[in-house]
Amino acid sequence: MTQPQSITTSPEWMTTPKNAPGHIDVRRVDGLLVIEVVNTRRYNAMSLSMWESLGQAVQSGDSDSDVRAVVLQGRGDRAFVSGADISEFGEQRNDPEQVARYERAVASAQNALIACRHPTIAVIRGVCMGGGMGLAVSCDLRYCNASARFRMPAARLGLGYTLVGVARMREVLGAARCSDLFMTARTFDGLEAARIGLATEVFDDTDFDRSAIERINAVSGNAPLSLRAAKLALRHLPGLAGAPSADEVNAAVQACFDSQDYQEGQTAFREKRLPRFAGR
Repeated sequence: MTQPQSITTSPEWMTTPKNAPGHIDVRRVDGLLVIEVVNTRRYNAMSLSMWESLGQAVQSGDSDSDVRAVVLQGRGDRAFVSGADISEFGEQRNDPEQVARYERAVASAQNALIACRHPTIAVIRGVCMGGGMGLAVSCDLRYCNASARFRMPAARLGLGYTLVGVARMREVLGAARCSDLFMTARTFDGLEAARIGLATEVFDDTDFDRSAIERINAVSGNAPLSLRAAKLALRHLPGLAGAPSADEVNAAVQACFDSQDYQEGQTAFREKRLPRFAGR
């Protein structure tokens, strides 16, 4: 996704301190909450402070009724997110207490994307590895370019991947694909990512920006209450801990039929025009 022309200033808490290895940039553009991972010298690797800031940014957007979709992307053309910033492990992930804090920060960021009431969309260009893959599968939709490079390198680094992280990967890819990626630690491209279901769609490198933006605009132009109901149902069905109840899903479905948007959708269909949904 290209840099939007109209941006707003982010609150101070949304940006990691400047002395950190990288930071999280947040801006609101035409109903989109665009969250960008910025650490280009290290292929947008995530530091502890970045994991924490990312979780806060998504949670803030979740409560904003004007947001139609959350877009997660990496700065530049080289990488989406290359994973955790290994260079800080000696200081930030060196004893049980530090490891626990780090895992909480990662889980919080991923869970915020999964639980967000708005559609979450990963725009993946270039390297997407380790924690980057964890963030990608935490989003509802994932669009990548053909030359993107994916890898789950935990077995080559001596790292253990958390149960929650493996569960989400297995839910998206299935047990066989998940086993392959964790056991081989192999690298694969965007075409294979789409074939195995890791990417929702893959686009040619030369056409990636336009195609990804078209998909994002299509999502953000749909009825927010309908998308919310669908997302609740999809989270409920696997029966994982913390998932919405059937009653919550049913209430969200009923809210759609009781909404002004439902009337607007019918009117727009009769008048053969695009609907203008207000989320109520």
